[in-house]
Amino acid sequence: MFDGTRQNQTRRIVSLWFPRLASDRVQRARAIEGPFALTLMERNANRIYCLNKAAEKQGLHPGMPFSDARAFCPELYSMPANPKADQGFLLALRRWATRYCPWVGLEGADGLTLDITGSAHLFGDETAMLADMHHRLKRAGIAVRIGLGISRGSAWALAHYGTTSAPNDMQTALAALPVAALRIERKTDVALQRLGLRTIGDLTATERAPLARRFGPELLLRLDQATGVQSEDINPLKAPPHYAVRMSFPEPIGLCADVMAGVERLLVKLCEQLALDGVGARTLLLSLRRVDRDTQEVELRLARALHDAHRILPLFQRGIDTVDAGFGIDQLRLMAIQVEKQPVQQINHVSSGSKDQFDDLLTRLGARIGLENIQRFLPADSHIPERSFIRAPAAFSSPNDAWTHAQPRPIRLFPPEPITGDGSQPPPRFRWRRMTLTTGRATGPERIAPEWWMADENWRSGLRDYWRVETQQGRRLWLFYTPQNPGWFVHGEFA
Repeated sequence: MFDGTRQNQTRRIVSLWFPRLASDRVQRARAIEGPFALTLMERNANRIYCLNKAAEKQGLHPGMPFSDARAFCPELYSMPANPKADQGFLLALRRWATRYCPWVGLEGADGLTLDITGSAHLFGDETAMLADMHHRLKRAGIAVRIGLGISRGSAWALAHYGTTSAPNDMQTALAALPVAALRIERKTDVALQRLGLRTIGDLTATERAPLARRFGPELLLRLDQATGVQSEDINPLKAPPHYAVRMSFPEPIGLCADVMAGVERLLVKLCEQLALDGVGARTLLLSLRRVDRDTQEVELRLARALHDAHRILPLFQRGIDTVDAGFGIDQLRLMAIQVEKQPVQQINHVSSGSKDQFDDLLTRLGARIGLENIQRFLPADSHIPERSFIRAPAAFSSPNDAWTHAQPRPIRLFPPEPITGDGSQPPPRFRWRRMTLTTGRATGPERIAPEWWMADENWRSGLRDYWRVETQQGRRLWLFYTPQNPGWFVHGEFA
């Protein structure tokens, strides 16, 4: 029923263009007076990526080499651009725009497109809706140009080249716009102007067949999209899942026990959401708002993705103990800022309690020294002793039992340490680390060749013949002899 009603109505499309999206994002977090620009490395040169209004008044423009910009404006303040953060900011604006209609899509890297058909009456009328958009964005410090049209193309054209967001005569306003408003290539724009076709009205009054032969079907398609003859869909993005819960208190609290009780209630709700989606929280952020509007934060990084409230709750204790409650806390907000898919596990009589306890231990230790600093050894595909293993954070890897070696390996490896010895047989007596040792038993040799496809300074001496040597003093060492460059070295020690 709803879809049929929409089809009977004339489509009304709103285009929001943020000409200074990147600089507005930075200035919202840090107020900067005077000319300001963001720079980005393009075509082997540092160029202007985005600038504020004060910099535009100095004659600067995007794409301008930064060295030239500094010459024109010595007081220019600059920062490196972050397109990824700009894209995240645009997605946040897309989520905000859904307050006006559910059909909101991205328009390039600096714009949004809204299908407000049938929803303008909720704000009074279209003029009131556009005024509310402009007022809210201006109050947030975001420059915007708004275009209202009967199609996506006309709304885009009016937003980028029009003078008013809601013209009285839309067709007349569209006809007066330059042909560049049709979203055509630069070379096509220049060619049309050389032919005397400078506005969309000039183009509409021209025969279509010669235009198609000269410029191809793309030009006529853009013209039909702007005039509404050819429909153009708006693909609204699916909102990403947002896992966050909050709780406000009628009276401020300050005791750790009260805060833990509130966190427990929030955790139960949050974990229910996570379990329904089959995901677990890897990083949790607890925000505690005090009555003086200051906010304390406790971040918890888990060794494994979890959605078990009873396991997560005790892990918050250490962080909450360090919180300064001030004159009291009146709001708690818990958010899962990083989640991971949890595989379905078969329930059986075998208990996984020991593994859960180990993961909780990793989390507690990681809260003190960092999860990245707790590492484990994993096997690697190499016959070189130094490369036969890798170290990986225990919280982000799984144990691997595929340690297969035809010959035993020492429990300790260290850089080769030279000792005195002659010939290819282990020396009967040698001095190592200020100790005089006597060879009791020697097993070997095991020849290991270097990996020719990898450059390694330690293996430039060539082949190595390894021996397991048990000394009469009780030390069990791993020695090797280099036949191509004669010499003896100690490389490791057995248990």
